[in-house]
Amino acid sequence: MSTEEPPAPPMQAVPVDPSEMAAPPDDGGPSTESITEPAKLLRIASMVRELLEETRHASMDEPGRKRLVEIYHRSIDELGESVSQDLQHELQELVPPLDDGVPTESEMRVAQAQLVGWLEGLFHGIQAAMFAQQMAARQQFEEIRRRGLMAQNPGQPPDAVQPGPGRGQYL
Repeated sequence: MSTEEPPAPPMQAVPVDPSEMAAPPDDGGPSTESITEPAKLLRIASMVRELLEETRHASMDEPGRKRLVEIYHRSIDELGESVSQDLQHELQELVPPLDDGVPTESEMRVAQAQLVGWLEGLFHGIQAAMFAQQMAARQQFEEIRRRGLMAQNPGQPPDAVQPGPGRGQYL
């Protein structure tokens, strides 16, 4: 009796028409998280990371913090346009509200660090999905190759057909 959850669907970077992202999923099943504009996502992530570094190294006055809040909210909006509805919802749940006046420097650092952490997690998910896709493609290729070798050598049992290279030139 196991209480393990089924694995999450893989995340994919696929081009999607932004008008299609407004509609919620119809089937109620698990949806695929996707990135519609990976280059934009990377640019925003780099900018947010640099802003976080700047806020760590310099103290900011009130106008600087106001401007940083504007940039922060615009970054959140732009990120929301670049990801699927599932990821938009996740992002909105994790983003701390900074609407109550001018935040302190530490509030800004925490909000930016949280956003950078979410983005890094997203990138790790993309890397894991790409690795899984690469492994699946490799397995498919090996299966096709094995079937081709079996077709060329129909009299041999499947274990006798070696998919790798034959013996070396000296053996």
